[in-house]
Amino acid sequence: MKKTILIIDDSEPIRFLLETFLSRKYKVVSATDGYSAMLWLAKGNKPDMIVTDIQMPNIDGWELIDHLNSNELYNDVPVIVLSGVEAPRESAAYKIVDFIRKPFDPVNLMSTIDKNMQLSARVLTA
Repeated sequence: MKKTILIIDDSEPIRFLLETFLSRKYKVVSATDGYSAMLWLAKGNKPDMIVTDIQMPNIDGWELIDHLNSNELYNDVPVIVLSGVEAPRESAAYKIVDFIRKPFDPVNLMSTIDKNMQLSARVLTA
């Protein structure tokens, strides 16, 4: 069974690229902003990983990550930030596993996702 990645980005071309590229290996669900992602999560869905942008309408990436970190159901889900903004100095407080700047190399992103999926699988089975 394929692991699930939740992609959150308000850019349709970025979502399309990520869905197309990542769906070769993973089940991909996408949302246009943090609010839509939280609605999907509220239905009882739990992804194996989240890749999110920061600058989005309604609920931005930092607010979403705060919500995930404060919720016992989701605080163990690895989060990769994929954004055009610089990583703030306090980003470590948000419990993200990686911060990748746009424009990004899809091969590098896939490698980062694969590595973190393996790490999270080891932690869950330990």
